[in-house]
Amino acid sequence: MIFDLSNPTMKQRAIRRIKHLFEKNAKIEVLEKKKNRTYSQNNYLHLILSHYALEYGDTLAEIKLEHFKKKVNPDIFKTTHINYVTGEEREDWRSSANLNTEEFSLATERFRNYSAQTLGLYLPEPKDLIHLEEIKNKIEQHENKIYL
Repeated sequence: MIFDLSNPTMKQRAIRRIKHLFEKNAKIEVLEKKKNRTYSQNNYLHLILSHYALEYGDTLAEIKLEHFKKKVNPDIFKTTHINYVTGEEREDWRSSANLNTEEFSLATERFRNYSAQTLGLYLPEPKDLIHLEEIKNKIEQHENKIYL
């Protein structure tokens, strides 16, 4: 359970809970929960791709595959596999979930540049929380949910 100790009521609940656990001789872990300062990489990517999709007029899935992976970052995402029945080599595209931090950062930076060049659309950096919140609100207000 998470207690916000700046709230007097929550502070009292936390004290009662700790006392209860002491009485039980329970094994506990106490951690400080810090406020999120940035979006996770995955949330950030989803947000900027959704914004681009909304401005471009296409679906999020289409933008992610055709623009983000194939046009902008094929060296990061393109893989191949051999069809075990026909022996034919087939094209595959990696999931962004399988990227390491460096690949992810490079891919998103390239896409930000691509967006500015092709649509003249500025995509904010991950630390630009105010602009990212504005984009999030804009996307959520849009009636067509294909961008979410």
